[in-house]
Amino acid sequence: MKTLKITCLTCLISVFSFAQVSQNQKDALLDLYNATNGDSWINSWDLEQSVSSWYGVTIDDDNVVAIKMPFNGLVGSLPESISELDNLVVLDLAFNKLEGELPKSLVSMTSLEELQLFSNQFNGSIPNDIGNLVNLKSLELYNNDFFGAIPSSMGNLKNLEVLNLSSNLLMGTLPASISNLKSLKVLSVFDNNLFGTIPSSIAQLTELEELVLSNNAFYGELPSVLAELTNLKTLLLSNNQFKGNYAILKQSLPNIVDFDLDQANLEGTLATLDVEEED
Repeated sequence: MKTLKITCLTCLISVFSFAQVSQNQKDALLDLYNATNGDSWINSWDLEQSVSSWYGVTIDDDNVVAIKMPFNGLVGSLPESISELDNLVVLDLAFNKLEGELPKSLVSMTSLEELQLFSNQFNGSIPNDIGNLVNLKSLELYNNDFFGAIPSSMGNLKNLEVLNLSSNLLMGTLPASISNLKSLKVLSVFDNNLFGTIPSSIAQLTELEELVLSNNAFYGELPSVLAELTNLKTLLLSNNQFKGNYAILKQSLPNIVDFDLDQANLEGTLATLDVEEED
């Protein structure tokens, strides 16, 4: 009888230890493993063990809620089936060698709050429907090879606090819809091929602490409303084609720590910082 109880208990423990996620979610993880050369990862998965033991995978209430595998030697592309992880809150695959376009299904993963794919080799355009990910708080795609325009749907990400698209091949203007991101604290797009003027509606980003626009082709006069962004700690605008002397701007920002403008914008007649008319 005692032996029977021990056997039953062992079976129950076995069942509960492996009944971690649905088969669809496990298959999606296996697809990720196979598509990114999982056998050669720095920290690989033992596919014979429970999903709960797999490196970088967090499970809560029988759902995969986080995948955190930066610096883990992933090589390849993200599979479309990653969207089967529809309870995923965090996807952090930074500092790997992932390439190709982002899967089209990515924009259906509406539970995502953190999408960190920086320092890989992704290319193609940022999905036009990226604005579907309405729960995103952090979107970090910098140091890749994304090209094309910044989608206007980005303005739908009302919970976004960090938007970093720097060091890509992006073109076009800064979409006016970005002014909808009232929770934004970091906006960084340096080292792209962006152009146009800076819209005065940027003053609506009152929580902004870091604004980095350097190394693009922005031009024209800076809007006077930049002086209203009093939470700014970092303002980097060099290597653009702005007109006027904005040395006085630094004095208007009480919390500024890092301030960088081209020398030409720190000399000559001081700009009046009149509000610019938008087209």
